[in-house]
Amino acid sequence: MRALLSGLALLAALALAGCNPFDQGPEFSIVSGSENTVLQPIVEEFCKQKNATCTFKYEGTLDIGLALQSDQGVAQDAVWPASSVWVDMFDTRRRVKNLTSIAQTPVVLGVRRSKAEELGWVGREVFTKDILAAVQSGSLKFLMTSATQSNSGASAYLAMLSSALGNKPVIEPGDLDDKNVQDSVRALLSGVVRSSGSSGWLADLYVDSAGKGTVYDAMWNYEAVLKETNDKLAALSREPLYAIYPADGVAMADSPIGFVDHGRGPEVQSFFNDLLAYLSSGPVQQRIADTGRRIPLTGVAAKPEPKWNFDPTRLVTAIRMPEPGVIRQALTLYQAALRKPSLTALCLDFSGSMQGNGEDQLQKAMRFLLTPDEASKVLVQWSPADQIIVIPFDGSVRNAFMASGNPLEQEGLLKEISLQRAGGGTDMYACAERALQQIAGTDKLSTYLPAIVIMTDGKSDDRSQAFISEWNATEPHVPIFGITFGDADKTQLDSLAKLTSARVFDGGSDLPTAFRTARGYN
Repeated sequence: MRALLSGLALLAALALAGCNPFDQGPEFSIVSGSENTVLQPIVEEFCKQKNATCTFKYEGTLDIGLALQSDQGVAQDAVWPASSVWVDMFDTRRRVKNLTSIAQTPVVLGVRRSKAEELGWVGREVFTKDILAAVQSGSLKFLMTSATQSNSGASAYLAMLSSALGNKPVIEPGDLDDKNVQDSVRALLSGVVRSSGSSGWLADLYVDSAGKGTVYDAMWNYEAVLKETNDKLAALSREPLYAIYPADGVAMADSPIGFVDHGRGPEVQSFFNDLLAYLSSGPVQQRIADTGRRIPLTGVAAKPEPKWNFDPTRLVTAIRMPEPGVIRQALTLYQAALRKPSLTALCLDFSGSMQGNGEDQLQKAMRFLLTPDEASKVLVQWSPADQIIVIPFDGSVRNAFMASGNPLEQEGLLKEISLQRAGGGTDMYACAERALQQIAGTDKLSTYLPAIVIMTDGKSDDRSQAFISEWNATEPHVPIFGITFGDADKTQLDSLAKLTSARVFDGGSDLPTAFRTARGYN
């Protein structure tokens, strides 16, 4: 017994000294952009070698930035956003240490091969003005992530601004006031037909839709994600996306990973340093390059694919990123004035099961979403051109209130919502049906990005088949997003989201954040 106690004491002493007698590595967590999912297995192999437990959490670019800016900071040991721009802009407390680029990838336009041939873009240089002309003629529509929620969308947008400014060396604050520049970029963004808050999700949307027979014209995304997309399209025997590198400039993502010290000791810092060394080693760099990413100054690269114009060794004209303050100003301009207007129907569950905390949380979420000063802090404010439909429901639709994104009209919506009290059954299909009818009857519908968002905490009366028949018969097909709360049964919301190429967000712990995230998809 005395020997056992002595051994335990020795182990405790070694642990306190930072040693690990069993060579057990640390627990290490990374918060990352969705574009890095393909690199996760490479990191996990390193963790296995070190006998460490590694976890990934995927967040949008803005989520990572806001967490860095908050009082609490990020909970993870490392951040891995798409671009160092977002760390520069939000990490004002300098929490991120040793930020190091792992790879590079430009944001380009992938155009369906047959559409690229139709436009005469195969085998020649294409400029942003050519893309604008195709959008204005009605010949081109595209998918693009929200510039305020995702780096790929922000990169495409900043390159559009740069082109509209005549490719100035760098965008300056006063440049954004130029009406001609605003009109040009607004016209380009009118080509957006679906948006999202995630580059990876957007690519999945393109592939899944192609599998269902819905073929979009094009998608703005990372060169590397375009390769992943085309690999999946080839497996489905679908035509590839032809890579268009705008000759007047693209934005380059530098995929930086940085350490966040939570005071867990030198072992964790040492583990991060070893991870950096591993990711920078020759064999691993080749594996990273094989995913379509660029590794500058190394000579390693993925094999070119002439059929769809992919060549990671190709020299591209890269725009110079503006200062953080100018980027913030540009993103505010995008959200408030330049993006394609949204037409959003909010189905709000005021059934009896929402009494108490649920009702309080829903009212709080609506105050956040419909108060411009609050929503603008996280770049989800409505623009005056947006249209908002609020439909409270229980066992039936209670009413439908419609307003623009004008602040006074938002205030009017809030007053109507504040009068709602929880009570009755739950029929989300009745609300979805009313929302679909309201959207279908909207004047100049093609000028909006339409979406239905259903927030519910319970299982609805099942009238799904009748609603799906109506949805199928209604053009355009409107995506239906879900937000769950409490002990909601996700089955019905998941089915609607899958059918309509949308997704479901968990609002159980933070309803305002769930609504904010959903806004990035509309």
